[in-house]
Amino acid sequence: MSLREALAMALEALRVNRLRSALTMLGVIIGVLAVVVLVAIGTGAKDEIERQISGLGTNIILVVPGRITLGAAPTQSKLGLADVAYVRRVVGDPSKVTVSLQSGETVRVGRTEAFVTVIGTDQNLVNIFERPVAKGRPLSGTDVDTRRRVAVLGSEVADRLFGELDPIGRQVTVAGARFRVVGVYAEVGQTFGLSRDQEIHIPVTTAQRLLGIERINGMAVGASGPDEIDPLSDKVTAALRERYPGEQFSAVTQTALLGTVGSVLGMLTGVLAAIAGISLLVGGVGVSNIMLVSVRERTREIGLRKALGARQRDVLAQFLIEAVLLTTIGGLVGIVLGVGGSLAIAALTEVPASITWWSIVLAFGVSAAVGVFFGVAPARRAGRLDPVIALRAE
Repeated sequence: MSLREALAMALEALRVNRLRSALTMLGVIIGVLAVVVLVAIGTGAKDEIERQISGLGTNIILVVPGRITLGAAPTQSKLGLADVAYVRRVVGDPSKVTVSLQSGETVRVGRTEAFVTVIGTDQNLVNIFERPVAKGRPLSGTDVDTRRRVAVLGSEVADRLFGELDPIGRQVTVAGARFRVVGVYAEVGQTFGLSRDQEIHIPVTTAQRLLGIERINGMAVGASGPDEIDPLSDKVTAALRERYPGEQFSAVTQTALLGTVGSVLGMLTGVLAAIAGISLLVGGVGVSNIMLVSVRERTREIGLRKALGARQRDVLAQFLIEAVLLTTIGGLVGIVLGVGGSLAIAALTEVPASITWWSIVLAFGVSAAVGVFFGVAPARRAGRLDPVIALRAE
């Protein structure tokens, strides 16, 4: 019997038992759909976080006190503005170093108020972190040196506090002190789930006086190029450890962040795909069960075919092709539904989803392999039936 004849007979058998075939395919469809959708969500989340990290700027080194490890408690900073000046001398270019002092504070304009992140920084931030100003101007060196009460607002803060009014030159109350708005940042979106548009930037010297502290949270250093990041990181941390014997300092780079996030989310995507693959395994068990039932129901047919000269491999091929057809057709339907579902999730919700070619190929390949694996036993059973015994079957 040729492959074409075996395929035609398998399609006819599936057509005769349409409902049973459809229900058998359902397990495979759900499994493939789950693989495509979950991998798309995992990949989309990874791409989104990588985009957010890249959006911070290029060639940035974040210098913080303590050792950065998972589960480690935050270290109380001993750094101050004198250390910023020291690091600038180490780097050799004062414009390549900026400072950060953060605090959550309530800001008010009239009766409108909002709880935002207030960041004390300096004039170098806009260049190192690529924060374009949509209106007005950024902070200047004079603002920092003279401790001026001026502020640059994130776009969401400006919209919430002033609405349609132009905030430039108006007053805003931060932690009980009045500040004059000199600029509004362009919209930049979120990083790690936190909106950078809900920030207010004020001179770091003013922030220290406002909060009653002398310390800073950390520094950011801008490297000239990718090749300079690691040597500069080592140079800065070594200089700070020499300045503070016995203390630890960490330099976090975009490359390290992207590598860590990519590794964790890649592992998560693999786990999601494996979990979804379990449903494919369950669907394969269903295929094997139905094929065994089909062999039992068609015992007389098998006996008749073998009595008329059909070989064992002909019968085996017929039932194996039926099993593979069940899973491959189900796999194709599942892929279509999975791609459509992923696109719908990305379009209708805030959950990122990115369809990858390898997840589609993997899902289809696994579905076909499931058909072969779970179809072998029923097909072999059919092929080994004795024609005399098979013809006697009721």
